[in-house]
Amino acid sequence: MYCSQVHMSSLALTLSLSLSLSSKVEMEVLVTELLKDYHFGQQQLIEIWGHACAVAITKAYPLSSLSKKQPTVLVICGPEQNGSIGLVCARHLRIFEYEPTIYYPKRSPHSLHQDFTIQCEKMDIPFLSYLPTEVQLINDAYNLVIDSILGPETDLQDVKEPYSGILATLKQVKIPIASVDVPSGWDSDEASTDGINPEVLISLMAPKKCATSFSGKHFLAGRFLPYDMQKKYELNLPEFPGTECFIEL
Repeated sequence: MYCSQVHMSSLALTLSLSLSLSSKVEMEVLVTELLKDYHFGQQQLIEIWGHACAVAITKAYPLSSLSKKQPTVLVICGPEQNGSIGLVCARHLRIFEYEPTIYYPKRSPHSLHQDFTIQCEKMDIPFLSYLPTEVQLINDAYNLVIDSILGPETDLQDVKEPYSGILATLKQVKIPIASVDVPSGWDSDEASTDGINPEVLISLMAPKKCATSFSGKHFLAGRFLPYDMQKKYELNLPEFPGTECFIEL
């Protein structure tokens, strides 16, 4: 499905040597500056990230490459920001002619998250009432899973049900998993010792430190950071091709 693995491996090595890997605290400071000093809106940022994630998914898993007759995708959303990004991603995938289904076990009371939920419902994207514990049902029904469950902001010492159970299920699935920003169960600042094992990672704005232990296909999504901020935080972002909103690392 992918061309020239040797070329891409050397490209990944080159980029990893020059890219700045960001910590959880550094990302929080950067986002705060975007919101306060640059007057970006929270909804605006989530929309940018979710759209870029969806476009990256279409690159990693084109419709023509999917093994099942129907282009089904399971999007699992957590209760915080990563979950909202997943909702936006699902909506754009629907526009791109995929067939997303959302599992959103604990819906956030935040009005912004509710807005994204309503948008998905209005586009007739189905929501699961439960996640099958029989893994083969997931393998049979979907081409891939999008993990937008636990983001960098998550305290991994406090992960409870239903999320601990979801992670246990995802560790057993055979279909590909694409994780948004940080694979669920990973500490964003450290190499992974637990958590799921995604095939694809879509980093937002800048790769997190945990990405050093990720060996799958890695995309950087969200091409919007002002150049002075990139310089200030020494992000050393790669040059995006053409007008693309993502780049493969």
